[in-house]
Amino acid sequence: MSWIILSLLSACFLGLYDLAKKHALKENAVLPVLFFGILSSAFIWLLLMAAPIEASEGSFMSQFVVEPISGWNHLRLLGKAALVGSSWIFSYFALRNLPISIVSPIRATSPLWTILLAVAVMGERLSMLQWIGVTIILFAFYAFSLVGKLEGIRFYRNKWIVCIVIATGLSALSAIYDKYLLQNAQLSPATVQAWFSFYLVPVLLPFYLLWLARVWPRGSFQWRYSIPLIGILLLVADFLYFTAVAQENALISVISPIRRASVLISFLGGIFIYQEKNFRVKAICIVILLLGVSLLYF
Repeated sequence: MSWIILSLLSACFLGLYDLAKKHALKENAVLPVLFFGILSSAFIWLLLMAAPIEASEGSFMSQFVVEPISGWNHLRLLGKAALVGSSWIFSYFALRNLPISIVSPIRATSPLWTILLAVAVMGERLSMLQWIGVTIILFAFYAFSLVGKLEGIRFYRNKWIVCIVIATGLSALSAIYDKYLLQNAQLSPATVQAWFSFYLVPVLLPFYLLWLARVWPRGSFQWRYSIPLIGILLLVADFLYFTAVAQENALISVISPIRRASVLISFLGGIFIYQEKNFRVKAICIVILLLGVSLLYF
């Protein structure tokens, strides 16, 4: 399957993952939701690694074989877990306190930061159309700040907006790192995802234990079916994504914008499921945003 189709499928599951997160976090404590969500992912990979998978090279089941790796590569994957875990902590707190129809479009600007990082770190050059796309995305971001004011959200003074911006920047950095792990270090998608899922548990466990110890004022926790669903949907979305990035001719600067099409699913869910406000104005902003993202392909 081509990396473009894999990226589109990943976007669909990523949008469903965002909706599951919103359901799990509504009036619920953030850290236990996050911890039990990633614990679900790790448990599924534990079952897969324990199962006696006998698969010939190139078969469907061969995609789930976790290869033995060096200690250095374990450290690399631990670093990815720390990077993504940090991004998720900021993202989950923001999503709990903001409308999903505001959070998801901001997250959709991740390709912008990915490309700017590629320019700054990897020496890539943008075309004129790409620079126009960057400008349009920044304009859409400003437009969302105006819409946010209608709902009492001051973009430049709201700590949850700051959280989602930090989460988006860390996510962009993670995308660059994914390309390094899958193409330069030549780790398989299953190996990256399995060990990354395992290492997320010790990375986030201290935060969960501090929450249990009531180190800071905390909200109550209620178990919901959407909590393990978070882990399952993310596993599918990420596996499709890692498989796409691992293909030899795959371009992270194209995959990242495609993946952000998940904002359409998140936005529609926010309107029809969660009855969020100002959907017409937000829809216009999203069209402008996606126009800017589409120009990043050229």
